[in-house]
Amino acid sequence: MSEKHTLFAITHSLYSGRARSYLIKNQIPFQELSTGHESFKNDILPLAKLPTIPTLKTPDGTVIRDGAAIIEYFEQATGHPCQPSTARQKVVSSLFDLVGTDGLLRPAMHYRWNFPDQNLSFLRHHFYYSQRDVPARPEKTERMMDKMRFVAGLWGVRDETKDLVESLYLELLAALDTHFSAHPYLLGGKPCIGDFGLIAPLYAHLGRDPYPARIMQEKAVRVYRWVERMNRGDADTPEFFEPSEDYLPNDEIPATLIETLRILSADLLPETRAAAETIDQWLRETPPAPGAPAERFLGKAHFSVRGQPIESVAQPYRFFQLQRAQDTFDSLTEPERTSVRSLLTDAGLADLLTIRLSRRLAQRENLEVWL
Repeated sequence: MSEKHTLFAITHSLYSGRARSYLIKNQIPFQELSTGHESFKNDILPLAKLPTIPTLKTPDGTVIRDGAAIIEYFEQATGHPCQPSTARQKVVSSLFDLVGTDGLLRPAMHYRWNFPDQNLSFLRHHFYYSQRDVPARPEKTERMMDKMRFVAGLWGVRDETKDLVESLYLELLAALDTHFSAHPYLLGGKPCIGDFGLIAPLYAHLGRDPYPARIMQEKAVRVYRWVERMNRGDADTPEFFEPSEDYLPNDEIPATLIETLRILSADLLPETRAAAETIDQWLRETPPAPGAPAERFLGKAHFSVRGQPIESVAQPYRFFQLQRAQDTFDSLTEPERTSVRSLLTDAGLADLLTIRLSRRLAQRENLEVWL
């Protein structure tokens, strides 16, 4: 893989951070171009099908849209170097991938858009330079920022939920900070797929925008160091003396990571359950043909977290991600399943093994489609 790949992304994009980090940590040569680059509209978009990022163009011209597909492309080609080989670690890695791409959207959106005094100038700069260089660039920048402010509300970021969003996030930061005091990565001495999922919100939004970045630096310096570490090609572990360069032995899941999952379960589980009910109702009422593209949003999910009602969009992509973890679980031996089920029961997440849509999803020709 000596020839350079081209990653179409933008620095402040949550999902771009997932693919970028993977390329960096696996020392895959690439150049990064903004979506404002002329070739994205003219050459890439017809093959990518949707104007979303990250999108990768390989040296042979293959175009791959979506971070999960990009990572899977390289994992298959190189023997799955970022996939743990043991049962509990494989499932936990998959669940953190889900958490990163879907489970932390509320704090990511809240801390980006609800603190304009601290963030606005920084964000305007990045949105401006992600637009094509045309006379209407300033107007397009403002329209895009207004659109993203509106989208933030779709995930349940409202005045009445802000306190809850912040308290859950600060609890998560504290738990992760404790974990990263003993381990450079989620599962030991090297990053797993779950690390790449988790870096998505914890880099672009929460570890880089001025206001939340300062919170992370002040309250969770070890998490901030992990964010830096995930964007370095070397291990970047000077704090650890003689660290392992592999996953923890004996399929170990540290107690610190189980505690992190318990905190995440507070809203991940009720939202997933409510979203499944909403999407399944839509599937019953409007059954799509096999192979039909899955829309991004399919109604609203209503649920409560610690007594606070929340309304959020129901996204099929959440279940594409969850399905991958469930498939991993289903492939295990019965003793391995028992071990994983016990672990997830302890973490408050065992129900994620059984919350399944009535229709499966797949990625085909750069689209998520119904089977």
